Amino acid sequence: MSEPRAAIVIGGGLVGLWSTWYLLREGWNVTVLERQAIGSGASHGNCGYVCPSHVMPLSGPGVIRNTLPSLLKPSGALSIPLRFDPALWNWLFRFSRQCNAPRMAQAAIGRHALLSSSMSLYRDFVKAEAIECQWQDEGLLLVFRSSAHFDHYAATANRLRDEFGVRVTPYEREAVRDLEPTLRAGMAGGWHYPDDAHLRPDLLLGELRRVVEQRGGVIREHVDVQSIRREGSRVVGLETSAGSLAADLFVLATGAQTPRFAKSLGCRIPIQPGKGFSFTTARLANQPKIPMIFEEQHVAVTPLADAFRVGSTMQFTGYDRSLDRKRLGLLRRSAEQHLSEPLPTEVQENWSGWRPMVYDGLPCIDRAPAASNLIVAAGNGMIGLASSPATGKLVAEIASHHTPHLDPIPYSLARFR
Repeated sequence: MSEPRAAIVIGGGLVGLWSTWYLLREGWNVTVLERQAIGSGASHGNCGYVCPSHVMPLSGPGVIRNTLPSLLKPSGALSIPLRFDPALWNWLFRFSRQCNAPRMAQAAIGRHALLSSSMSLYRDFVKAEAIECQWQDEGLLLVFRSSAHFDHYAATANRLRDEFGVRVTPYEREAVRDLEPTLRAGMAGGWHYPDDAHLRPDLLLGELRRVVEQRGGVIREHVDVQSIRREGSRVVGLETSAGSLAADLFVLATGAQTPRFAKSLGCRIPIQPGKGFSFTTARLANQPKIPMIFEEQHVAVTPLADAFRVGSTMQFTGYDRSLDRKRLGLLRRSAEQHLSEPLPTEVQENWSGWRPMVYDGLPCIDRAPAASNLIVAAGNGMIGLASSPATGKLVAEIASHHTPHLDPIPYSLARFR
């Protein structure tokens, strides 16, 4: 660019930092505003999967029928406590309308593009910038206790292989223990995605911060954006806890809290906070090598270089930050039902975070309809870590009027009109 231009990125999670990184590479002068500390939200305590295998959205044929009986059970993997919440009810209604084959296929195409691009960008970034984030290429193993569920998953695995080129290998019965010996005996089998990887999210966030600041980016923590000031079709400034701030470009990467700004931007941003949980212990004496998802209970485990993490499940409890000890207990019980070694009783960290869930399973990456110099980048849901590099690159391409490296239409805000 012929002249330096100023950008403010609102939100210091993974999407915000990746957007900052790619904007800096395009020549923008970037300031990041984070209301708490960098990476203190959903980016911090997730299971760290870089998973091009996660092509399919949550919505699909039969999901409502199969999930409804467990929704109101506190022990269910997906829990929605009864309460008066019209926004959530509207979101659930629209989610139900996505649960058909054509819409699932449409979402899968958009997710696949983001996930495939992000894996390539991750590999280039980790190598080029000498990133220390405990990157490991062990794939991802989906484990089943029920033979019926193991066999039923074959249709999904075959579709991922045939339509999207995702490599996957089945391991029946005791063959899954040959692949991952730390599993208990008696598992029905597992499906292994060898091209997935995993890392430690908090280390990645620290490294992203390092390279952003080395390249000249400015990070301001504990600055809360209270309102967006718009004149005509442009944002002219922000009102924040640190005073009024102005820039040429704004990126809204505030995760599950993005909808609070939607009205001033002239659009709908149908994101609901899906609260996830994890706990982290010291390394196990007999630690798994491969990260695993125990599919019947939707519980995930991640072997880190210096720790062991158990996470997942989802609660739609609104903007509630409390830790549900029963949910943490559910995670522990599931892990111990699948692993041959009991988990340490001492926990290094209990964590919960709001996943920014859009009902169609696709993020919002687009200019705001009523503010041409503000780009929304939010709603990556349960694939936030896995899809954030391509999200950030697309933000920078839109901002700089470059030809996007992937089709931006699936992530358009216009789909919510």
